[in-house]
Amino acid sequence: MLRLNEKYQKEIIPILKKELHFDNDLAVPRVEKIVVNTSYAKLLGEANKEKKEKVLQEMERDLALITGQKPAQRKAKKSIAGFHLRAGTPVGYQVTLRGSRMNDFLERIIYLTLPRTRDFRGVNPQSLDQEGNLTLGFEEQLAFPEMAAEEERRSFGLAVTVVTTSKNREEAKRLLTLLGFPWKKEKENG
Repeated sequence: MLRLNEKYQKEIIPILKKELHFDNDLAVPRVEKIVVNTSYAKLLGEANKEKKEKVLQEMERDLALITGQKPAQRKAKKSIAGFHLRAGTPVGYQVTLRGSRMNDFLERIIYLTLPRTRDFRGVNPQSLDQEGNLTLGFEEQLAFPEMAAEEERRSFGLAVTVVTTSKNREEAKRLLTLLGFPWKKEKENG
């Protein structure tokens, strides 16, 4: 199996140049970055400050294991009384991946994580926005191969956004299909 970057350079660029009628290699759509977000919304209402701190440390450790990069802490922008949340309180983490880490993470998502998710039938094409960015939601981080099942872990959800340089959904879908993303089959009428 070719590494994802080599596959993109040797196979995908020529195919997309021909299909999308581009003259220049740099005009061909590519994956620009991957953004991984997580928050601990379930525990926002709890009064125990030590428990929140422990959960945040566990989330930071697990996210660093999954992405291979230290996550940046995200804080609440507004106070929300119903959630016992004040502005400036830590609520989650974010990691932005570029370059070789991005390619390795994307390869692990396509070939290891997606097949390991429970009841996976393909990526929903509706997950692509109008600019061609794909957002995948994972209900728990245990689908990632870095998470050892033997250890007891608090599960949390992740949102993985694959940002592309494509101009529309069709270009992005074709690029992601050539990279190896499995799409959910549309139901036939009848």
